Amino acid sequence: MPSSSSSTTNSVNIISKCTVYPHTNSTTKSLQLSVSDLPMLSCQYIQKGVLLSQPPSNTNIISLLKLSLSKTLSHFPPLAGRLSTDSSGHVHIICNDSGVEFLHATATHLHTHQILHLNTDVHPCFKTFFAFDKTLSYAGHHQPIAAVQVTELADGLFIGCTVNHAVVDGTSFWNFFNTFAEITKGCQKVTNLPNFSRENVFISPVVLPLPTNGPSATFSGDEPLRERIIHFSRDAILKLKFRANNPLRKPQNSDLNDTEIYGKVCNDVNGKVNGVTFKPKSEISSFQSLCAHLWRAVTRARKFNDTKTTTFRMAVNCRHRLDQKVDPLYFGNLIQSIPTVASVGELLSHDLSWAANELHQNVVAHDNVMVRQGVKEWENNPKLFPLGNFDGAMITMGSSPRFPMYNNDFGWGRPMVVRSGKANKFDGKISAFPGREGDGSIDLEVVLAPETMSCVECDDEFMQYVS
Repeated sequence: MPSSSSSTTNSVNIISKCTVYPHTNSTTKSLQLSVSDLPMLSCQYIQKGVLLSQPPSNTNIISLLKLSLSKTLSHFPPLAGRLSTDSSGHVHIICNDSGVEFLHATATHLHTHQILHLNTDVHPCFKTFFAFDKTLSYAGHHQPIAAVQVTELADGLFIGCTVNHAVVDGTSFWNFFNTFAEITKGCQKVTNLPNFSRENVFISPVVLPLPTNGPSATFSGDEPLRERIIHFSRDAILKLKFRANNPLRKPQNSDLNDTEIYGKVCNDVNGKVNGVTFKPKSEISSFQSLCAHLWRAVTRARKFNDTKTTTFRMAVNCRHRLDQKVDPLYFGNLIQSIPTVASVGELLSHDLSWAANELHQNVVAHDNVMVRQGVKEWENNPKLFPLGNFDGAMITMGSSPRFPMYNNDFGWGRPMVVRSGKANKFDGKISAFPGREGDGSIDLEVVLAPETMSCVECDDEFMQYVS
């Protein structure tokens, strides 16, 4: 039932709170958590949202969003369910139509131009635009699996979705978000219906031992942090890719300004451009090149001695990596984490191409055999995912520039920006977003200790590629 209040939380005034139920009853009854879902029980809920322009004045936007959310939940019944652990210790999503939390809030003292600065610290208001702060996914046993907070600004609207990380990964999260927008816009047929099959190698009989009262977070979340959105244009990323794939050839100034040449570097296979032979595009990707660039810059800024070990951890989608491919719209987590390890001396004494190749080789090697090996290793030693920066020298890359984050037209235009909340942030946590331009540009949400961020900002080798 709805409830109303006028309480102010930081810069947000919560107007009302209610439960939204699926428009139709679920025919899906129970889904077992997989080997990829279970480790996320100690992670906080995913918090991602979009900033939109002001909706048409003749629209009752809150009623419209509640109705479309209800219709969306009919296609995503697990999000309206709850977690349940059976007598044998297996954890399931019970699709019992318990509903999701919906909050209506206002922050009408804020204008969009005040909070949209790129390449500076993220405005703190975004952290107030989401529900379930610091809530671990295990809490889905007694709390809603998802929540939507709609915050009205002076000249815009922020729609923030918070979803249990043991129930969804980024692929499933954005399919839900895209569908929510699609239905709000008035589409009568859902483009990408989720697949709830549980027939793959990640569905295991192995039980994850859990404390009676549930797990604790694996990072403190109390350390001082700075958070920036750092934008890399398509041209800048193509230059980095050129450097990664051509370590012995120094580009000429004329090359650096020739987008067509860099485009061919990405797309040609052993082709020649202006008499220069380029390597196959399968060698090192644009994103791996950018990750290597960031890894080296953050490691320089942390000022460890050469013998210190540094780790760059990337999450990879396993849906297409199995020999019997899993449906791309499989609902749930189907990800594994790939660590790439080097000594500080190794990483910084070599050039960008060395670091990029280390990342690339690990990603390429993560094939069907490696995915199944990872499942088997977890079954032999079931444990929660160790999220955090335990030795001070780690970087964890999450999200993906391939996610359709800007495919969210709720009926009055695409998002201005995508932002996240407080969840799962620590020194060295990076999230990759596609640039709004949709042309191959990338925004990195970079979270670092304040002193490390200051050093990165003064690093000419890094900042020369920042747009």
